[in-house]
Amino acid sequence: MLDAWGDGNVAALAGLLGGILLGLAARLGRFCTLGAIEDYVYGGSDKRLRMWIMAIGVAVTGSFGLMAFGAVAAEQSFYLAQAWSPVAAISGGLIFGYGMAMAGNCGYGAVARLGGGDLRSFVIVVVMGITAYATISGPGAYLRILIFPPQPLADAPQGIAHWLGGLSGAPVWAIGCLIGVALIGAALSSQALRKDGAAVFWSAIVGLAVVSAWVTTSWIAAKGFDGTPVVSHTFAAPIGETILYFMTASGQTLSFAIGSVAGVWVGAFVGSLIKGHFRWEACEDPRELRRQIIGAAMMGVGAVLALGCSIGQGLSAFSLLAFSAPLTFLAIIAGCWLGLRHLVEGIMPIRE
Repeated sequence: MLDAWGDGNVAALAGLLGGILLGLAARLGRFCTLGAIEDYVYGGSDKRLRMWIMAIGVAVTGSFGLMAFGAVAAEQSFYLAQAWSPVAAISGGLIFGYGMAMAGNCGYGAVARLGGGDLRSFVIVVVMGITAYATISGPGAYLRILIFPPQPLADAPQGIAHWLGGLSGAPVWAIGCLIGVALIGAALSSQALRKDGAAVFWSAIVGLAVVSAWVTTSWIAAKGFDGTPVVSHTFAAPIGETILYFMTASGQTLSFAIGSVAGVWVGAFVGSLIKGHFRWEACEDPRELRRQIIGAAMMGVGAVLALGCSIGQGLSAFSLLAFSAPLTFLAIIAGCWLGLRHLVEGIMPIRE
């Protein structure tokens, strides 16, 4: 297959299929970062937050279980291979989370809403993608490198399970599976989630989409000749990469990231048709559009600083139990909480 299609095309196909599952989960399963936080803060319901925990647990268990058979080359992922900066993780997470509240969606959610006909999300997607690339290699890169110098390759895998394995001598895969099963158990300890079969199903699908990405890109990296990186789903720089591809396709090759972004859009489009929710929507309030543009720009910057968005760090990095994942994800939640308080109640009521 790799000889006939090429590494990049096969990786893009893998990203497309996994992205379709994520898009369907967003539209049919209501799997959403911002929605989960809003439900908890303002609705008193933790069911969608538990869906996240369930998805993380499935992703962790699947990734480490397959790691035991050599099917997942976790150590080749930059989440584990590169040294990380706690300051950058917290700063980026806070900026991303606040921007997510301002924009009304994360990158993944914006692509999914775009699949349902929301043209406001088109603006968010474009601004976020361009800003992320501007922060990686554009004008913003100078300031980013000045404040947060690039981290070197690490001497040891930067992961919780790998660290515990080094201390205890236990197999890394066994430690990871144990943690993953514990997360699944914690999620299912809620009767409300256990009773909602659809929520459990789509949470598992999201986790399996992440696992499938690690498996396929690990296989391509091992069997191919183009140096395909071992990656999973994330939606900041890949959005920018997708925009760039559509402008320069004749001189570029497809990649997992491009397939992933396209897959979420396709899956969300199909899901919106199944639910009968597809409709064209546009922004009628210039102030709302301004807020969304600012929020999208903040998400682009924050995701680059934190080395991942709510999906990249909150699911993909978490599935490998990277050190950066819990800290970044908590910072994203905190930033989002601050942003929601600012939007709904104004900045003053925060000081109670």
